[in-house]
Amino acid sequence: METLFWIIEGEAAPIVATAIHAGHEVSAPLLDKMALTEDERLREEDPFTDIFAEPAAGRVTATHSRFEVDLNRPREGAVYQKPEDAWGLHVWKAPLTKEELAHSLRVYDAFYDAMRNFFDGIVQQYGDFVVLDIHSYNHHRKGPTAPFDDPEENPDINLGTETNPALARWRRLIDTSIDTMHEFDYFGRHLDVRENVKFGGGYFAQWVHDNYAPHGCVLSIEFKKFFMDEWTGSADEKQLERLKELIATLIPVLEKELKELPDVA
Repeated sequence: METLFWIIEGEAAPIVATAIHAGHEVSAPLLDKMALTEDERLREEDPFTDIFAEPAAGRVTATHSRFEVDLNRPREGAVYQKPEDAWGLHVWKAPLTKEELAHSLRVYDAFYDAMRNFFDGIVQQYGDFVVLDIHSYNHHRKGPTAPFDDPEENPDINLGTETNPALARWRRLIDTSIDTMHEFDYFGRHLDVRENVKFGGGYFAQWVHDNYAPHGCVLSIEFKKFFMDEWTGSADEKQLERLKELIATLIPVLEKELKELPDVA
């Protein structure tokens, strides 16, 4: 690609972390056409998730905004063209041209080609693998002075697993992951970690499972944005570092569980 839209870092490893909504850049030809302000884009992106991914030996991080091309949606919906594609937001000052749309879809196709090569290599070397598909989600949408959303419906961490067709094989690893994140000492408290409450996993997880199950398992980790101000984009540095430590704590647990997976039926 003439412009890099994602970065693959580290090494092919059985534990991979991805942050495919961490990107904020917009290509120069489209930036002038973007109707959203930088702050409006940032509010719906997943800032700082690339930091959470750092402890993994293998990492995939998007550099460009989901508003240019969303790598976590099916191809036909990967470029937001109407407000209903993007939470009611008017993304563009004028409709995208056929050439602009085609360019974004070429980026999308190239990403999934790169992911196929990447994961094929991991399967050949290790057999089984886990992807920590790291995202974040809003819980203060009504405005900076409005109440936060009900915590009963918005856990600190939502673990999405619904797209995995081989859940029985991965059940113990998933449960151990939830327990590990819940038991982690988060400044003297335990985080509320639940499975498939807000999100069951996006298209990227679906694609990995469609192509690599039962040997690949995606844990779509959605952090509620309790570590930052959704309306200013600023974050608490101590919390960022602590959540990075949480992922670092989870990785050796996953490595152990991978070694003890039941055989494929």
